[in-house]
Amino acid sequence: MWAAIGQQLRRPSGLGGILTGQAMDVLNHRSRQLAIKALCPAAEDTILDLGCGSGHAVCALATLCPAAQVLGIDHSIVMINRAARRNRRAIRDGRVQLLRGDFAALPYRDNSVHKILAVHIVYFADLAVISESRRVLRPGGRIGLGVAEKAAMERWAFARKATHRLFDPQELVTF
Repeated sequence: MWAAIGQQLRRPSGLGGILTGQAMDVLNHRSRQLAIKALCPAAEDTILDLGCGSGHAVCALATLCPAAQVLGIDHSIVMINRAARRNRRAIRDGRVQLLRGDFAALPYRDNSVHKILAVHIVYFADLAVISESRRVLRPGGRIGLGVAEKAAMERWAFARKATHRLFDPQELVTF
């Protein structure tokens, strides 16, 4: 059971993905708020929510900075569909764009994004994702991460090597 939950966290799909998404909406609320605050979004920014999930952070960013362009990408169609429903007005107004895509092959131009938000996705990332994030980030840009420490995650039955990469603070800095 725990392995299945870990897989759903990694790549939500089907009914399990919908339920996992609902749980993530609640459990990640504080992490999203802190990461958005650390990001310091501004009106003129193009902001990418990497692993946008059900679109809560996209909605918060579009509300906080109504003149900003907010991009959301997720590899789960379940999450993109939920994010699209949550952000339908901002999408219609052209302020939000959502895509299903691969984080290791981001469909954005070099140096095109001012800020990147990445809450609880680094556990699933590899060096290609980091490289792609750097490629699309403008010089002087900022990345706001939300990450639980290895010591905490080791106590969680779903966070195992098969689905999650765990980080100490120093390991994260050098990743």
